[in-house]
Amino acid sequence: MEYVTGFFSNYVLVCALIGWFGAQFIKCVRYIARHKSFNFAVLMSSGGMPSSHSATVSALVVSAAKLCGTSSPQFALAFILAFIVMYDAAGVRRAAGEQAKVLNRIAHDISLGDTKYLDKNLKELIGHTPLQVIMGALLGIAIGVIVPVF
Repeated sequence: MEYVTGFFSNYVLVCALIGWFGAQFIKCVRYIARHKSFNFAVLMSSGGMPSSHSATVSALVVSAAKLCGTSSPQFALAFILAFIVMYDAAGVRRAAGEQAKVLNRIAHDISLGDTKYLDKNLKELIGHTPLQVIMGALLGIAIGVIVPVF
């Protein structure tokens, strides 16, 4: 029981989780507004606006700075992790998504000729645009600033 209590009383961890959930919640609201229906898969999916990866690590950085200070090892680790995650989300994962789009088009064209190379489409929405990363980072920063230290 002590582990569960410790988990939920960890300020930095709670802020990071609120950052992730906040971004996913915004994606769900945007989906509902656009499609007039709820899709649970959107709550658990990656990609889209805002970046939940960026929101999570940005909330982590700001909350670590508030709790431990910017000269602490915890802040340094969170900062470097945030840089890597956001760079990957906007770079490598976005490029993989673009490649998936092209491969899906090729597979579709081939399938019209009754030759199928892929049984299902590749997931195209795995990365983020720079704007999605920035918006996720701003959301995470806001959460880290707003949530009081407990």
